[in-house]
Amino acid sequence: MAGKSIDTARRATENAAMDKLSVMNAYCRIVERDSFARAAEDLGVSSALLSREVKLLEESLGCTLLTRTTRAMSLTDAGRLYYEEAIGILDAVGRVEDHIREGAGRVRGHLRVNASSSFGQMVIAPVLPAFLEAYPDLRLRLSMDDRVVDMVEGGFDVSIRVRPAMPDSSLVARRIGTVRQRVFASPDYLLRAGTPQRPDHLPEHCIVGFLLAGHLTEWALTGPDGGQTVSLDPLVRVGNSLVLRDLLIAGQGIGTLPDFVSDGPEGRGELVRVLPDHELPAPEIFAVTASRLDMDAKVSAFLDHLRAALRTEHS
Repeated sequence: MAGKSIDTARRATENAAMDKLSVMNAYCRIVERDSFARAAEDLGVSSALLSREVKLLEESLGCTLLTRTTRAMSLTDAGRLYYEEAIGILDAVGRVEDHIREGAGRVRGHLRVNASSSFGQMVIAPVLPAFLEAYPDLRLRLSMDDRVVDMVEGGFDVSIRVRPAMPDSSLVARRIGTVRQRVFASPDYLLRAGTPQRPDHLPEHCIVGFLLAGHLTEWALTGPDGGQTVSLDPLVRVGNSLVLRDLLIAGQGIGTLPDFVSDGPEGRGELVRVLPDHELPAPEIFAVTASRLDMDAKVSAFLDHLRAALRTEHS
């Protein structure tokens, strides 16, 4: 109940502040137009409403601001002082609003980005030079780790994640692309252990997997004969796909890698695809933010660059 009372009081205070600015603006328009009727027409309200607002304003100040007769209207000394001060306040508010509106559309300030180590190193880092050159007024902080982060506590504007964990319902995940996930091993390992010809051959091999909840790792493979899910017990589990890549290159077994990690080693012949006629589901990449409001300009610009990089990766 106390929280509701505080919220109600806060809203009342905010409304009162807005009402004061509205009355201030109306009063200045009356003075400038030298007429309640003309000011009312400008503001789209009735003369009676303006008259009532000025009366309430005078009562709150304890003095007369305007003297009115049937033919003329004039300012008292207090009315002239109020007008001069009010004009200054309204001008200042207008400048602040203009500055905020201008800044809202500009890519400037500090951008705090969080991503997994592998995605940050292999996808985000290569796009940063062009991005920072395009927006020289921006200051970037890129934090890379493989744990679930607290967006608010970490002060992040956006976190880039594959299949993000969403423990906080206030977070918003926006899909920005997909990655291809495939099965790989080194030529040396396959020469030594043999090459699986079917998904059900995989349990006979050394598997290098990701750190996931549960004892077994499941790979859902789709091939010419349809889909098959294989349960595997990895010999080694790691929480970083770059480490997993290095273990596969070193001949430690068979594992799955996203394309942004596997493309280089595959192109150099360090890794080869296992079960090349089978596909794994394509994980989606999400931009996670802490607000349901529209993204500001710097986050939007960053994600535009990232989407372009992902499209190029998959073209």
